[in-house]
Amino acid sequence: MPGKFGNLIGAIDEGTSSARFILFRAESTEIVASYQKSVTNIFPCEGWYEQDPMEIINVVRECIEKTVEKLIELGGHPSDIKAVGITNQRESTIVWDPESGQPLYNCIIWSDIRTTSTVDYLLDKVPNKTRNKNYLKPLCGLPLSTYFSAVKLKWLLDNAQTVQAYVRDGKQIMFGTIDTWIMWNLTDQMHVTDVTNASRTMLMNLETLEWDPILKKFFDIPSNIELPAIKSSSEIYGNIVDGALKGIPISGCLGDQQAALVGQGCMHLGDAKCTYGTGCFLLYCTGGNNVDSEHGLLTTVAYQLGDRFPVYALEGSVAVAGASLTWLKDNIELFESFSEIDALVKSVPDNGDVYFVPAFSGLFAPHWDSEARGIICGITEETQRGHIVRAALESVCFQVKDILDAMNLECGTPLSKLKVDGGMTNNNFLMQTQSDIIGLEVMKPAMVETTSLGAAMVAGNAVGLWNMDLKIEGNSRIYKPKISDDEREMRFTKWRMAIERSLGWDQN
Repeated sequence: MPGKFGNLIGAIDEGTSSARFILFRAESTEIVASYQKSVTNIFPCEGWYEQDPMEIINVVRECIEKTVEKLIELGGHPSDIKAVGITNQRESTIVWDPESGQPLYNCIIWSDIRTTSTVDYLLDKVPNKTRNKNYLKPLCGLPLSTYFSAVKLKWLLDNAQTVQAYVRDGKQIMFGTIDTWIMWNLTDQMHVTDVTNASRTMLMNLETLEWDPILKKFFDIPSNIELPAIKSSSEIYGNIVDGALKGIPISGCLGDQQAALVGQGCMHLGDAKCTYGTGCFLLYCTGGNNVDSEHGLLTTVAYQLGDRFPVYALEGSVAVAGASLTWLKDNIELFESFSEIDALVKSVPDNGDVYFVPAFSGLFAPHWDSEARGIICGITEETQRGHIVRAALESVCFQVKDILDAMNLECGTPLSKLKVDGGMTNNNFLMQTQSDIIGLEVMKPAMVETTSLGAAMVAGNAVGLWNMDLKIEGNSRIYKPKISDDEREMRFTKWRMAIERSLGWDQN
């Protein structure tokens, strides 16, 4: 008999900066209870970005326990929770000892660029000395880049002494992305991943949805590295073995951007969404078509429901979105609190002809230039703090336009509107500017937790408690373009000039 809130579906959302656990009423956007906690960032060297895997799983456990406590306070019961889904920061890489369960190295986060020299080494392996970064793209959909998990794993094999000792001694090493690490720790050591996360490693064949021997050989993956079993995005992987959710199945898993795609209802050919957070990610659903991009976009798995055919997407990734504002606050000390941003933006009438390319660790789509570096152009003696903050926010919008233009070339059917989500969408100036820059309506849903919702949907689907064809109605805020085509083109021309100046900067 369902309890006070009916059947509930839980979503573990382990992002780059924090983890949270959210309880949704099944087949609705209603959040019954939630808890969120930040995860400590570790920056050992310039360009290196790590987190402690043990802290990650401990924070996840704490979020679960605190949320269930809130549920009980509200008159609910843990038995009301029928399934749990996982969504996670993608590409971030963990290796661990299967006997002790202890990590052999810190988690290397997706935006870490220590692997630049590893990428150079791998490019030298490309036949005929072409150094073609797209050499493996027909198999895995991805270019050779610091971004993806196999490159991080290769770095660990070549540089981490503990990992090297295990390989030398023939001892088994478990490899996984964040979803796999969470699943291993919460279940009876189930070593699994889903197709969306596997499609971001550079080791999975996009057609077979299996680990590809050619890819494993290219990255020199030794036999004692245990890769997780690849499953669909919506099936029962195992039951949670302890804590408040003991006995409840984990039955859904999606990388965070794919989860947002599902949560926004963008599940059919031609649907698209953009998520604004630390980075920025635009996904365009291509249905059952595995489209090989010719314009710098990634081919990825959008989702797979049980034994149904997989659904694919094209993706454009922006490395630095909200992170540029964090940099202005913490490194440049341009302001003390994010709450000051709105007043700074309003303190000036426009960007003062200032353009900011936040290529701190290179540029992702559609440029894929790891040697690009950040640049602020157009500064004069009249430039104020507000101009630079405006330029930082506008840089997000220009980068999204770069990707949208590539998607329109790729797909031939231009978007008529853009669905958006993520923490930065709370900034009205950013959303209005985005509409102005791309010349399209921008639709922001009333329920902003679309990433967690996507994970809950696929988990509920696997246990028969969520009909994926059910349209979840909700009000959206719509932003419409307010500038002329001429102004749009003039501003974008200046942006392209700034991009050209940032490319190829760090050639050492």
